[in-house]
Amino acid sequence: MIFFTADTHFGHRNVIQFENRPFRTVDEMDEALVENWNSRVFPEDEIYILGDFTLKGPGVANALLERLQGRKYLIRGNHDSYVNRASFHQEHFLWIKDYYELQHREQWFILCHYPLLSWNGMDRGAFQLHGHQHNGPLYNEGNRKMGVARLDVGVDAQAMAPVSIEELLAFWEKGRCPREI
Repeated sequence: MIFFTADTHFGHRNVIQFENRPFRTVDEMDEALVENWNSRVFPEDEIYILGDFTLKGPGVANALLERLQGRKYLIRGNHDSYVNRASFHQEHFLWIKDYYELQHREQWFILCHYPLLSWNGMDRGAFQLHGHQHNGPLYNEGNRKMGVARLDVGVDAQAMAPVSIEELLAFWEKGRCPREI
């Protein structure tokens, strides 16, 4: 299965307050995010991380990535500079890019950390998946109602967990919240 996530901000204490996350401490947040991830993503699954995995540097990134299941790909965000440090183990990711176009069956997905106003295939039904804004779930609902195929896959918009490609498609087609599936 294919999953997406963004804006986990592992180890970032201030994100709890800034985004009104339901955690008392950064350790509580980190453990909940790891548990939510591993309860959905299995070792053979693919997971695309659309940026801002952690602000805490290569040591924290390496330790967390070893705990998280799935075949991981990174779309760099504005807080992913740890990947450029010599002590970061690049092999945690199958690749690291700034932008990617993914085809799943007949559907195209444009992956970027940042939301785009226009994207390749927009007029032919391609979805643009992003993070960065820390939107709540109402953002995706609003875009669906307006017919704007741009979806925030960040944990703040996705019940603090990765979201599957099938859940996103069902949400778009049937108007159901991804966690209702």
